[in-house]
Amino acid sequence: MLEDHAKLMAFFKQANEIVGRKRLQKMVYILKKSGFPFSERYSFHFYGPYSEELSTRIEELCNLGFIGEAKEKEKGYFQYRYYLTEQGEGFLAEADVGVSDMTGLMEEMDSKSSKFLELVSTMLYFEEFTQEEVEEKVLTVKSKQNYTEEDFSEAWEFIRKMKAH
Repeated sequence: MLEDHAKLMAFFKQANEIVGRKRLQKMVYILKKSGFPFSERYSFHFYGPYSEELSTRIEELCNLGFIGEAKEKEKGYFQYRYYLTEQGEGFLAEADVGVSDMTGLMEEMDSKSSKFLELVSTMLYFEEFTQEEVEEKVLTVKSKQNYTEEDFSEAWEFIRKMKAH
């Protein structure tokens, strides 16, 4: 099994479960930007940073029976719930994957909305720019989200804490 797949399994073990594909993408991206060893490449997409590699790996892990995927009808659309299966637990126990404890940051992200995680991940995607330029870019590419100054302040605070982590 590839090391990158095993790192994702360790992520799911620490997360218990992740509800939503978009949320999954944003959480892994934020953890990667926080220095955790995820290698998936991201490009900018409609909902912010997106990794086709991550989607493919999740699909492969589901097909192997290591990650479970439950599709649930939610207010007119489908939502996906992901979790580490018993098979995955067994494999992970045998694998030698050195992944640091991510639970603190994951719990922090878990308490946030998907809209907030989309904002933070988009801001991180443009991190080479100044704070003012980042906010301008976000307001341009995410104009329909109607982010407020308060949203940006909360996101900058989250990013500062995350980088100190």
